[in-house]
Amino acid sequence: MLTFKYVARDPATGQKIKAEVEAENEAAAGRLLHDQGLAPLEISIKTGGSEFGPAKYLHRVKTKEKILFSRQLSTLINAGLPLIQSLRSVTKQTTSKKYQAVLGQVISDIEGGSSFSKAIEQHPDEFDRIYVSLIAAGETSGTLDKALERIALQQEKDAEIMSKVRGAMVYPLVVLVVMFVVMGFMVVKVLPQVETLYEGLPGAQLPILTRALLAISHFIIKRWYIVIIILGLLTFFGSRWFKTVGGKRFMDKFKMKAWPIGPLFMKLYMARFARTGTTLVASGVPLIQMLDITGDAIGNVYIKESLDKATQKVKGGKSLSDSLQGDPNFLELVPDMLRIGEQSGAIEQMMAKTADYYEKEVDNQIKTVSTIIEPVLMVVLGVFAFIIVAAVLMPIYGLAGQSGFGG
Repeated sequence: MLTFKYVARDPATGQKIKAEVEAENEAAAGRLLHDQGLAPLEISIKTGGSEFGPAKYLHRVKTKEKILFSRQLSTLINAGLPLIQSLRSVTKQTTSKKYQAVLGQVISDIEGGSSFSKAIEQHPDEFDRIYVSLIAAGETSGTLDKALERIALQQEKDAEIMSKVRGAMVYPLVVLVVMFVVMGFMVVKVLPQVETLYEGLPGAQLPILTRALLAISHFIIKRWYIVIIILGLLTFFGSRWFKTVGGKRFMDKFKMKAWPIGPLFMKLYMARFARTGTTLVASGVPLIQMLDITGDAIGNVYIKESLDKATQKVKGGKSLSDSLQGDPNFLELVPDMLRIGEQSGAIEQMMAKTADYYEKEVDNQIKTVSTIIEPVLMVVLGVFAFIIVAAVLMPIYGLAGQSGFGG
């Protein structure tokens, strides 16, 4: 059972009532309110909090949950169970309250006469365009169970490859965070103690490096609220800018060109293009529609623009391989493999091989990036450590020298 929030009017008094009701889906909640003599005005699923800010991510449906749903639904349909019964059974086994609520609405829509693909299309956060297109193709061809199996495989591949990429990015970020924390401690806590040693010595002067870091230290200690405000504003406006068209274009270009992550992301995009294309073509999705959907799925505006240009060329009579040949946003192997597939009539198989190749290349590139980043981080850490140690030790050696001369 799901919990729904509602606003209803009591016909007897004309008053509005706000409360909650438990029901299997939205339609059932509406019927319960009618049975109580109420006229429902608004009914919405209670998901445990606001869907804005951090709460939105807390209530996000996990990829593992989606994969399990697709596999279980495929198994039940393949066993001969009707779609509605299969959906009800899978919904009961779903642990995510939000996903249960969404699936409850999907079931309600199907019972109201909607197709499965149209029902899930109303929930783009949980069912993307690839999912909807594959379900629609499966409904048309009568192979819904196979379409769901392909979706599960697609989701597993995407999750696996993204997990590896995120894992490669976590290590350097953790090292940098630790480095800045240690530097902050040294600047705020240790350096002021060195300054105290010099205060009682007439004519003693701190080295310029120490004075520069002490100026930063004093500002942080005395104006810490300004530092917090500046960091907060940078975070706020930076996050907003990255969501703009210009910010997204900058980040997408950075991912493709920056050393050493550029080759990694290019191979990731090629793997995602080939894997998504394979899944869609295998399900009978037309080539033009496949290119459109894949462009959205890759998640890079430049790749999307290249695929849009290729789509126009394909509409004009060119082959897909010729349309992508020479495009700077596609690695050369992709159009070469597509050409072999077009000539042999096995484009699906060649795209699958391309996906397998680039997925292995992503693994190799992650190892390469890790190998490169480790010594680079060591050098950076060494430089910063030298600056901090020099700022602390130079004054101490200076005091020791003065004491020696005085003796």
